Amino acid sequence: MLQDIDVIAWDFDGVLNRNIINDRFIWVQQFEEDLGISWHTFAQEMFTDDFNEVLVGHEDLRDLLSRWADKTGYPGDLDHFLLYWFEKDAHPDFDLLALMRKLTKTHVRQVIATNNGARRTRYIEEQMGYKDRVETVFASGRMGVAKPSAEFFIHVTKALKVPANRMLLIDDREENIMSALDMGWRALHFTPNTREQIIKVLGSF
Repeated sequence: MLQDIDVIAWDFDGVLNRNIINDRFIWVQQFEEDLGISWHTFAQEMFTDDFNEVLVGHEDLRDLLSRWADKTGYPGDLDHFLLYWFEKDAHPDFDLLALMRKLTKTHVRQVIATNNGARRTRYIEEQMGYKDRVETVFASGRMGVAKPSAEFFIHVTKALKVPANRMLLIDDREENIMSALDMGWRALHFTPNTREQIIKVLGSF
């Protein structure tokens, strides 16, 4: 299989970024202690259909945060809040970073394919340094469409000018894996149980 792959498309959160444990983001663990804010209340206000609009670039995350702050009376600096969020949500998988470096010495191209809004995508690229580790970052907030939509995968293959059957998605969400397979891609489902085997297989390039 590996000899037939031209591009590996890495998912970010849950794959390259080990920020999810038991389907829960690590950064929420210290949220209430650090900020003195109820996580439940924050999540109820933030993670609605409006947040989905952030993911496809129709809303700015800071504007959504501003509306939450106005509604709840949060007095803090919103830019500092966003930076806190992004920093606490950054948990790069160092084994995968080493694998990515190894793969740069092969014929395989590497990209990121992620559901993230524009602000966090810039943080991933610049502050976390992934801009220099992959050819490009395909982010839903820039594309106007998110996984598992078929249009997401069509956009990527057209942009890269690579046949679908020579694309390999590494993703932790089963619905994204199934959609990629439906579009003719190859795909590996990245989970705590498959992580080591996937690293071993990809390391054999």
